[in-house]
Amino acid sequence: MANIDLLNILQDDGQRGIATKALKDAPIVIIGAGMGGLATALALAKKGFKDIQVIERASGLGFVGAGIQMAPNVARILTRLGCWSPVEAEATDVLETSIRDGASNQELAHVAMPNIRKMYGYPHCTGHRATLAGSLYDACKLEPAIKFKFGHSLRSIESFAPQATFTLQTEAGETLQMKAAVLIGADGVKSIARAALLSKAGLSESVEDTGQAAYRILLPREAMENDPEMMELLDSNQVTRWIGEKRHWICYPIASRTIYNMSSIQPDDNFAAAPSSTYTTKGSKKAMMDVFSDFCPLVLRMLNLKPLPTWVHGSVALLGDACHPTLPHLNQGAGLAIEDAAVLAEVLDRAPDATPKSINKCLQVYEALRKPRATTLVELAALSGRTLHLGQGKAKEERDKQFAEANGGGKVPDKWASPEVQKMIYSYDCMQEAAAKFDEEYRNLERSIRKSCFSFSRIWGLIFHTEQERSISNRL
Repeated sequence: MANIDLLNILQDDGQRGIATKALKDAPIVIIGAGMGGLATALALAKKGFKDIQVIERASGLGFVGAGIQMAPNVARILTRLGCWSPVEAEATDVLETSIRDGASNQELAHVAMPNIRKMYGYPHCTGHRATLAGSLYDACKLEPAIKFKFGHSLRSIESFAPQATFTLQTEAGETLQMKAAVLIGADGVKSIARAALLSKAGLSESVEDTGQAAYRILLPREAMENDPEMMELLDSNQVTRWIGEKRHWICYPIASRTIYNMSSIQPDDNFAAAPSSTYTTKGSKKAMMDVFSDFCPLVLRMLNLKPLPTWVHGSVALLGDACHPTLPHLNQGAGLAIEDAAVLAEVLDRAPDATPKSINKCLQVYEALRKPRATTLVELAALSGRTLHLGQGKAKEERDKQFAEANGGGKVPDKWASPEVQKMIYSYDCMQEAAAKFDEEYRNLERSIRKSCFSFSRIWGLIFHTEQERSISNRL
């Protein structure tokens, strides 16, 4: 494979891995054992960090969830971390996508994707979230440096520097004081770490319900086997979208084609008040069916967070959904978190010493490297969602015309299926970029701490200004 030489990025060869022994022996604590938290722990262990604790509020990691799309930029990182093979073994390569009108089932565009593996060295595939998370967890358990503390959640952060001092709380309400050289908040969209960081900056976060929800359905093969039309979808290498005004379905086979994954985006008014820590709650099947009542017989939620001024304060950094939740329309939510994890390990591995000042600079380099890409993908996902959900009118007519032209090689309005967007996402090697740019970014921080502003959304809702949308659209 052309990228095999880049595996050296993970090795401490005396030139790349220059973090001092003191830092590699120092305690690093990660809040949250989701995709981002697990990937961060594993990436740090591969770099030789020896004292890594992962704090998880659940009593254990019984992975659930539905389908997930995994693009080459994710597969590349997971290969280097040694946990891609079991995921790929039951995944389905995506070779085409069909975009259809929800009411009539008429195909608006058919985009072939046969050369993804050849072009980028890795496939774009679909799989089960539990398989991906389980593979990361299994790899973590093989690393002596990684310890898990289940049944504990972050209650508060008392100090951000020079060390992070914080309080954990058990399910029984008992508290535990802890310290860490580095504290990583990978605790999702309802991040306690984010709230503490904003409070330290004299800010408060606010949430706006976007009035949309995602319903997920898993159809077992046995339930579909008597319907030839359904079986054709299940046995294909195709991702299918049925789109309509303010709503759509995205569907694809997973788990070695034993399950057909269906995920909707649709109007819903009560998502912001969802009681769980993960914004996952029970939905009404009747309400869902009413929303899609005019869709074809075959087919028959989200938040916006105010702009976050920084991902980093002292020895504390945010990661994944805690700092850049995104709409699902590019299928890069987990991918961005895994990229964050890989870059975080890269920059900490290059710390010149173990002083709090150097640790903070490394965390700021992580932020500087990750924000531009995260911002772009979040914006593109939001733009693509609005394009898919157009109602009747001239804008929809123009979109459908572009879909028709896409069959002949024109630009694809659905950014996920756009070859130009795919190239921008899939060819990107975050670890290689971090290795190449670390010295320059670190030097840029020698004189002062740069301030930046980042707009992002709660999973999965985001509002952007027209000028930003126009800029992204013009570029792509």
